[in-house]
Formats: sequence, C-alpha cells, structure tokens
Amino acid sequence: MNYHFSAYLYRLQYIQRWSLMRSTAPENVAQHSFQVALLAHMLCTIGNVRFSRSLNADRAATMALFHDATEVFTGDIATPVKHNNPLLLSSFREMEQAAADRLAAMIPPELGAVYAPLLQPQAIPPGSPDAGLLRYVKAADILDAYLKCVWETAAGNREFASAKEQTAAKLHALAMPEMEYFLTHMAPSFEMSLDELSSSMNQGDL
Repeated sequence: MNYHFSAYLYRLQYIQRWSLMRSTAPENVAQHSFQVALLAHMLCTIGNVRFSRSLNADRAATMALFHDATEVFTGDIATPVKHNNPLLLSSFREMEQAAADRLAAMIPPELGAVYAPLLQPQAIPPGSPDAGLLRYVKAADILDAYLKCVWETAAGNREFASAKEQTAAKLHALAMPEMEYFLTHMAPSFEMSLDELSSSMNQGDL
C-alpha cells in the first residue's frame, strides 16, 4: 500500500503566503516552515545559553516544520480575514482539524504515533513539555512574518510598512527575553544588503 503523507507535504511549496499583499519576493508555506524551524531552534538555544532554560531546541524545530502542514489542504488564509471574524475563525479551525485528520490517515500506521500529534498542535496537553515549546514555535511564526516585513520594506516596498509595525508590537508584547535578544542582535542584519553584510563581516563587526 502507498502512503501519500510525504508527497503531500512536498506540495506545501505550491501554497503561496501573503496573498493580499504585493510582494517583491513570493513566499510559499514550505519556505516559511523551514524558516520558522530555524527561528524556533534559535530562540530555544538563546533561552538555554543566555537565560539558563532547559528547552529542547531540536523538538521545537521539528514542531515548527509541521506547524502549517494542514495548509496543503486549507491554503494560507490571510490573518486579517480569519482573525477579524469569529465565525470565520471557528470555521477555519474546523477545516484545520479535518485537514489534520486527512493527513494523518496518509501516515503508515507504525509511524502514526510520531507524526500525527505534530499535525494538531492545538491538541497538545497543557503543562506538557511540548506545550512549553509551542510558545516558542508560535513566537518564531510571528518573528518570521516580521522578518518578511523587514525584508520587503528594506527593498522599498511600502506595502509592508504598516504590517511591520503591527508585527513588531506583537513580538514585544510576548515579553520573551529570547525574542528581545534576537531583535537586538540578529534582526538588524535583515535590513542590510549582501554587500553590507560582507563588508561588516570583513571589518570584524560580527
């Protein structure tokens, strides 16, 4: 019997993000998931090294890789659309659950215990280790959106100016020292050109 789980996940590259925005560079869900995994791992590592936490950065990265897997069926619905209408949000949550169930049915049974829970972060038991990591995955998700806004505005695209300010406010509202560390020491590099990055590194600024 063939199991289509991985083949469907590869199709996340065809689901485009920022559908309501005029972008200088298109972004798909597979790309976003990879970036969120990088950021979740980084935030947890910052927490461990700088703030003496005991976070499983590898597990957080794994959770991040699958955090939008259901969008292969639901598509990426713009935040202003789904969050500004409680009825639409409720319906979208039902769609997410149906999509998660459909994907889970495509996993080989002997692998289901590992992958099925990754498709339903909303079902993570409160107080479990994964529940603590989910906070970092969600923070990384917002951070990736912010960095997209930074990149677009640095390229002169005013379409993302307001979104940049709103997303920055969300990040600060998280009150996470790991996030403030990243925003202070790492995020500014995203506004630099490749020549500026190379010149700064050659001068020993990094």
